[in-house]
Amino acid sequence: MSEYERSRTMPAQPEHVFDQAANVGQLDAWLPDAVHVDVQDPPAVTVHEERSGQDMPALLRSEPDQMRLEWGTRGQNSYTGWLQVAGIGSGASEVTVHLSFFEAGHDPGEQAVYDALDGSLRRLEEQVRLRVDNAAG
Repeated sequence: MSEYERSRTMPAQPEHVFDQAANVGQLDAWLPDAVHVDVQDPPAVTVHEERSGQDMPALLRSEPDQMRLEWGTRGQNSYTGWLQVAGIGSGASEVTVHLSFFEAGHDPGEQAVYDALDGSLRRLEEQVRLRVDNAAG
């Protein structure tokens, strides 16, 4: 099993960050470019991975009271993950994303995973900034 985790500080209230991350209509705006989620019957979703070209049944759960998203493959034990938002004071938040791969064939490798996590957190921050800026102005 391989596990990866990255965190990023964002200049917004945790509720704003979580609302943006959990917005199923805008998941593709911050998820890795090679991953697309089709949400038709939550918590059941379909994940398309460009690397494998496969559509995989998965679950996506939102826990707003805990400011946490959890996901993972369904019917096969390939991978799971979670995103946690925590307030750190002064109107800022820390977002942590964690991935666990249970089979080596599903793990794209350390550098690829960290690049994807860093890119996702950067895009999420951009989406949060757009939302906060639009709300303020």
